[in-house]
Amino acid sequence: MTETQLPAVNREWHLVSRPVGWPKTEDFALVEAEVPQPGEGQVLVRNAYVSVDPYMRGRMSAAKSYVAPFELGKVMQGGAVGEVIASNAEGIEVGDHVLHFFGWREFAVVDAKQAVKVDPQAAPLSTYLGALGMTGLTAYAGLLRTASFKEGDSVFVSGAAGAVGSQVGQIAKLKGASRVIGSAGSDEKVKLLVEEYGFDAAFNYKNGPVGEQLRAAAPDGVDVYFDNVGGDHLEAAIGSLNRDGRIAVCGMISVYNSTEPVPGPKNLARLIQTRGRIEGFLVGDHYDLQAQFVQEVGAWVRSGELKYSETVVEGIENNLEAFFGVLRGDNVGKMIVKL
Repeated sequence: MTETQLPAVNREWHLVSRPVGWPKTEDFALVEAEVPQPGEGQVLVRNAYVSVDPYMRGRMSAAKSYVAPFELGKVMQGGAVGEVIASNAEGIEVGDHVLHFFGWREFAVVDAKQAVKVDPQAAPLSTYLGALGMTGLTAYAGLLRTASFKEGDSVFVSGAAGAVGSQVGQIAKLKGASRVIGSAGSDEKVKLLVEEYGFDAAFNYKNGPVGEQLRAAAPDGVDVYFDNVGGDHLEAAIGSLNRDGRIAVCGMISVYNSTEPVPGPKNLARLIQTRGRIEGFLVGDHYDLQAQFVQEVGAWVRSGELKYSETVVEGIENNLEAFFGVLRGDNVGKMIVKL
């Protein structure tokens, strides 16, 4: 095994009780543990950046879902990228940088087959958690495959200033959308969507009924709706959907912390008139697009045609507050914790 000098202590976040409604600080604990040693076929990674994402709220519940819940009293998981400081695996050497799924901690032992080598010279390390990572692939697959986007479509994106939404809108423009509309939660974010990301129109959903604002921004209706929010945004999109319109459901952050069942849109019958389609998707079903995605979107990132934003929080001790910030909508673009 090859290694650099190993540290003595590893700090890691544990889930200690399952949140009811909005998560609270006391549902979590920052724990000191020994730095683990890599076994056969494993590497030890010093995490440089870790990701916090809305879907993690679902894993804090014990309810059956598409992925196993976080275990109580155990370290949580999430995307991370870092440097290999000890290797017991062929093909990965000390000094290599890898992407893996063992965040919420400073050091992680990772099976070599679960680590993806990344090149910090080709793009900043943090982008492998955002624009060139899972959130980027989510935008790419959801728009192009699930929503069957085609040139000339009019596209509406909710949560458009977030890591996924901002990329959806830009990919749509680069692929020839006739009009791209976004919603966000502040006037500053609305300005960013139009002036920085090239959206044709955007609105602050806090400034009035979403349905009215969408009709004003898209008087000719929308062909594609990329849903990150659910609730009144989904109902508004159905109300503005054109014939043969498609809705890709990526997330519903507006209901993640609800303690009672949330009623669905009141206007679902309109899908009969429009022959509309609603389809949910998970990025994990679309990793066959990874190579195509990295090639196409990587070129746009390098050329500056696709812009991205990151909200960076410093220190593992602030990991939890960064996660709360995602649920509140504090972030512009991808929320990342730098260790």
